[in-house]
Amino acid sequence: MPQPMTITEKILAAHAGLEVVRPGDIIKTKVDLALANDITAPLAIRVFSEIGREKVFDPEKIALVADHFVPNKDIPSAQQAKTMREFASAQKITPYYELGDGGIEHVILPEKGLVIPGDLVIGADSHTCTYGAVGAFSTGVGSTDLGVVMATGMAWLRVPATIRLEYMGALRPWVGGKDLILYTLGLLGVEGANYKAMEFSGELVSKLPMDQRFTIANMAVEGGAKNGIFEPDDITHNYIAGRTRREPVFLRSDEGALFEKIVRINVDEIEPQVAFPHSPDKVRGISGVGHIPVDQVFIGSCTNGRLDDLRVASHLLQGRRAAKGTRLIVIPGSALIYRQAIQEGIIETLADAGAVVGPPCCGPCLGGHMGVLAKGEKAVSTTNRNFVGRMGHPESEVYLASPAVAAASAVLGRIGSPEEL
Repeated sequence: MPQPMTITEKILAAHAGLEVVRPGDIIKTKVDLALANDITAPLAIRVFSEIGREKVFDPEKIALVADHFVPNKDIPSAQQAKTMREFASAQKITPYYELGDGGIEHVILPEKGLVIPGDLVIGADSHTCTYGAVGAFSTGVGSTDLGVVMATGMAWLRVPATIRLEYMGALRPWVGGKDLILYTLGLLGVEGANYKAMEFSGELVSKLPMDQRFTIANMAVEGGAKNGIFEPDDITHNYIAGRTRREPVFLRSDEGALFEKIVRINVDEIEPQVAFPHSPDKVRGISGVGHIPVDQVFIGSCTNGRLDDLRVASHLLQGRRAAKGTRLIVIPGSALIYRQAIQEGIIETLADAGAVVGPPCCGPCLGGHMGVLAKGEKAVSTTNRNFVGRMGHPESEVYLASPAVAAASAVLGRIGSPEEL
């Protein structure tokens, strides 16, 4: 009888060619997809060149996405994008995306069927953990490591122990995936899952749509986790149907699998959550926020720039306008989502509400462009981090929230609840 394993351990064992792995094991694994963006790719490309390899391990298994500083904001960012573009062309890399066909890497790769259940994905971006939403093992590494992965198709990993999070009960109105992960980070802290797998489970999770699962998995790294992961199910199957010709591997944790700990969370009383500066775990329920005027509201990013997120914001903004003195910036996560939002009338509603709608990119999330904060300014953001200076001046403040809270706050001119509208 084989030893029981978690879903994370099963994926790692399969890619290492082993029957069983245990937390703490150092293993050498095959990589199904390696990815980088316009910031992280140039250094990885340099490392790849220094290794002396002429060709990448597989041009169909390396994804390069221009998303952080595009459309190019200055000469250095244009040069970075050019370096990646020329490398993709020289190596005949198929999954290369920019501008009109692209968007934010962690939105477009699942959207285009490049990540499926059972995959092992290594990316030169910390939010590569997003793909755990489809039942893949995915984690971020440095650009140096990625350069080696591009050359060899292999990665050394230490098998993480798993923290199983079981969500029970029914969600209150306006509470979704962003609120669940913020609440969870409030419980665990930003170091509470250091180099652990966060496995999201429970009767509630099985009902969550894919967009909310992506949001939750995306922020696993904010708890220090090596990866976040969901057991794939019918909702996952429906999402990937028609997106890929590859055969997915649907895995689940065995009965009797060893978890470092199991955390049971009853969601019945969870209200919309807000993370205060300057850490994603400094969380309060919306009723305890107080009166905090905001200069800017940003709805977008790899955390909450998907179609359902824009639908929620549009619903709340219908027939309303952003408050005077509050800037509202909305950036769809991909070119496809942008087109769908146009077809559904969402973009028109947002524009009527006074929003500036930008091209699909990371932009404001990292204080890059199209929404940089000045000294003393406060912003509500649907992004994943609110560290000092994350979105601009070191004396600015970022409050993390869901698209529903963000949209309501834009109308109110202060952090507020959708129920106030």
